[in-house]
Amino acid sequence: MESGEGSTRIRVPLPNRKVNEMFAIADQMLGGRRVRAICEDGEVRISRIPGKMRRRQWVREEDLIVVQPWEYQDDRANVITRYSKTQAMYLSRKGQLPPIVDVFGSGEEAVDIGDESGIFETSSESDEAEIEEEDDDVDDMFSSGDSEEESISEPEPVAEPTRSRHDDFEDDDDGDIDSFFG
Repeated sequence: MESGEGSTRIRVPLPNRKVNEMFAIADQMLGGRRVRAICEDGEVRISRIPGKMRRRQWVREEDLIVVQPWEYQDDRANVITRYSKTQAMYLSRKGQLPPIVDVFGSGEEAVDIGDESGIFETSSESDEAEIEEEDDDVDDMFSSGDSEEESISEPEPVAEPTRSRHDDFEDDDDGDIDSFFG
C-alpha cells in the first residue's frame, strides 16, 4: 500500500541485481523453449524458458522479460519472469527501464541518434517555400487558371432510384403466413 504523496514505491517485481538478473526484450522465438533476448547490457543471449513458466506465462516476441545469465556461458541465460504490457508500460513511465530495452519511450521524447544527416528534422520556412512552388504546378492542372464561367457548374439532376425486384411483389401474402402460425 502506498501512503503519502511522495512515495516512489514500484508495484511490480524488479530484477534482483544481487544474483545478476537483468531486463531483456524477447527478440525472436527459436523453438524448443528457447528465445533470443536483447539484454540491458547490450548482449544478445539465447535464453531458456523453464518448465514451470512454460505453460503459465507465455513469452512472445517483443515482451519485456527478466533474464539471469549463466555463470559459465555468458551468451546463454534463463528467463526468470515475463512482464505484461501494462506492467512494462508502468515500468517505462516510472523510468525503471534502461534505454536499450525501453520499447515504450518512457513518456519522454525519444532522441534519434541515427539521424545525423538531419533527414527527420522539422522543415524550415525555406523548405516550405520550395514545397509550395512544387505544389503550384500540380494546382494549375485543376482549376486555378479557369475562368469563373467554367468554375460555376449547375447541379446535376438527381436520378430517380431504380426499382428492385423485391419492390414488384406486394405484401398480400401476409395473411397466408399468419395462417401457418395460428
